[in-house]
Amino acid sequence: MASREELADELDPATTVLLTVECQEGVVGAGSALPQLAAQARSSGVLHNIARLVDAAHEADAQVMHAVAERRPDGRGANGNARLFRSAARLPVQQHCGSAAVRVASPITLADEDIVVRRLHGLSPVAGTGVDPVLRNLGCRTLVVTGVSANIAVPAAVFDAVNLGYTVVVVADAIAGVPAEYTPAMIRNTLSLVATIATTDTVLGCWKRPRRALRA
Repeated sequence: MASREELADELDPATTVLLTVECQEGVVGAGSALPQLAAQARSSGVLHNIARLVDAAHEADAQVMHAVAERRPDGRGANGNARLFRSAARLPVQQHCGSAAVRVASPITLADEDIVVRRLHGLSPVAGTGVDPVLRNLGCRTLVVTGVSANIAVPAAVFDAVNLGYTVVVVADAIAGVPAEYTPAMIRNTLSLVATIATTDTVLGCWKRPRRALRA
């Protein structure tokens, strides 16, 4: 795990964006389409940690971006070329555009200055979603990745961001997958090879320094 000293420069709020991945009511909320994943995100404290990170980013003036996966009721534009997509289309809870399922999940705070990026297709919150030019326009150099799932969307976001030239920080206790033991294995064997791994408290320590120190 990276230390606060090692992360200090990487996490400059002026050049850092905090990304929450699929932290929406229909995925991690009480009425989730994926109750096992939602239960893991909540019982492990991951969702609480994400909410803490979002609040700290707001306080430090670091940009927050929420990546939301959704689907039109008629399915237009959605993928059907993998078992995951076909299974998701049959779930009793659908991530329909404009529905409660695609709202940012409690207890995460959605501020006016946050950017919500919605996608109708694919596995990644980054590739083909317009996130890259938005990040570049924001002056982003470091992308802090949180959310679900450690099985698919989180690693997809990390790989795409690294390929695009961003420095990526993965907050180990702010991502969740199923089964529970899969997440640390993914972090240890894969994500640690391409991203800096940190804890929520370490990131908070960087962002909760006096504002003068943050801007120095």
